[in-house]
Amino acid sequence: MRKSIFMLFMVIIGQFLSGQVSDLEKNALIDLYNSAKGDTWTKGWDLNAPVSSWEGITLENNKVVSVNLMNNNLRGSIPNSIGDLKNLKVLNLALNNIGGSIPESITELRKLVVLRLGKNKITGGIPKNIGSLEKLLVLDLFYNDLSGELPQSMSEIKRLRVILLSHNELSGSIPLTYGNLKYLERLELGDNNFSGEVPESLENLTNLKMLVLAENRFRGEFPEDILSLPNLKLVQLQNNRFGGNDFSNDAANNNFALFDFDGGNHRNFDLNKINSNKDVRTADTRFEDSFN
Repeated sequence: MRKSIFMLFMVIIGQFLSGQVSDLEKNALIDLYNSAKGDTWTKGWDLNAPVSSWEGITLENNKVVSVNLMNNNLRGSIPNSIGDLKNLKVLNLALNNIGGSIPESITELRKLVVLRLGKNKITGGIPKNIGSLEKLLVLDLFYNDLSGELPQSMSEIKRLRVILLSHNELSGSIPLTYGNLKYLERLELGDNNFSGEVPESLENLTNLKMLVLAENRFRGEFPEDILSLPNLKLVQLQNNRFGGNDFSNDAANNNFALFDFDGGNHRNFDLNKINSNKDVRTADTRFEDSFN
């Protein structure tokens, strides 16, 4: 009888402890709730319930590994204490109305694999130490109000596969060292204020599938060998200031290049095929890839 009571007690204790996280992590989540106006979220949290029951929170061994609140009417800003979620692998706050800047503490999330903050109202720059996120595969900051230049340190994220930065107010040039991102599959920088020449080092991105540089102020000769990259499927270059040697057919109206490879083996740079009125896939609004 005593053994049965003891076993029942242990089960109850186990259920009670299940979903419990450290005070540090729980407080960081509560800070996020308060800072991002949790009382107005589409799906809110019962702060008196176990953390494991909170919308969008995933735990492993009682540690917070994922915060996925995409399209949940978040407002306000991201608190600095987000950096206390040291075990976080996925932070997805995309498709909300978050303002403020990206806290520098976010670069302390060394286990982070996916960072999605796209389609918000975030201002300021990309943290200069973002290269500290050495496990990052996806960086999605598109459609915000970000300004400043691309951090040099981003080239230190060796396994980075996706960079989505289109539709911001970013400026400066593409660092030469971005050509070292050999696993990169998507580089989307469209509709910003980038300038300078496109570096030839991007010819080293043999896994690149999508390159979006449209609606900027890039100039000079576009490195045509980029168009021979073996996996390239989509290129958008229109409305830049590339030299006449590259896009002389459209120098008059500044509508330079828009092409969507069909997966065939041809990789010739054919000026007669550059200008297409057909609808072209816009990769910067996609959320259906294999990452959370």
